[in-house]
Formats: sequence, structure tokens, C-alpha cells
Amino acid sequence: MGNDALSADTSTALADVDYPAIQQSPEFQTLRRTHRGFVFPVLAACLVWYFAYVLLASYAHDFMSTPVFGSINIAMLLGLAQVVTTFAVTTWYVHFANKRLDPLATEIREGIEADAAAASETEGANR
Repeated sequence: MGNDALSADTSTALADVDYPAIQQSPEFQTLRRTHRGFVFPVLAACLVWYFAYVLLASYAHDFMSTPVFGSINIAMLLGLAQVVTTFAVTTWYVHFANKRLDPLATEIREGIEADAAAASETEGANR
């Protein structure tokens, strides 16, 4: 049997995967908990930081217009810090995902693929 036939059988078996059962599996729950444990606290911190900036810009004009050097004021520095924060959080998340999420997701995917390959082999043997 050629690789194309095996690939087609595996694709058919993957279509028959019980995804709700996978979502209930302990491995998937660990992946989900790990993802949420990172994303929600970081999101909350970023939203607080963003709304603090907006509120300061709206209601603390004197503070935000305080010159730091030349024509650069606190508002400009905090606005630039918002951009830097975005890049820093993105870099942090990519590192976290590569180190903690991807290995868990790979383990789950490989289990699904192994089950699908076994199912397609069993189906092929029964023909």
C-alpha cells in the first residue's frame, strides 16, 4: 500500500476523531489550564496598564504634560511604554508557548494521530 493510500486512510480516521472526548481528557485540561493560567493574569495586567494610561491622559493633564527632557513629557514616555509593553508581552507569550504549551499540544496531537493511524490500519486489515 502506497503512502498516498495510507495518508488518505489516516485523514479519514482523523475525521472520525471524538473531539469532545479529547476536550474532556486530562491532557487537554492540563493544556487549557496552563494556557489560561498565563493568558488571563497577563491580560488583566495589560488592561489595567492600558486603562491607567487612558485615565491619566484624560484626567491628569498636569501630570501627563510634565516635561521630562526637551519637549518630551510623561505622556509621550508612557505612550511609548505601551508599545514596548505590547512587544514584551508578545515575546514573553511566544517563549511561554514554545516551552510549556507546544509540548503538551504535540503530545495530544501525536496521540490523536497514533489512534487514527491504528484505526486506519485496522480498517485496512478488515477489507
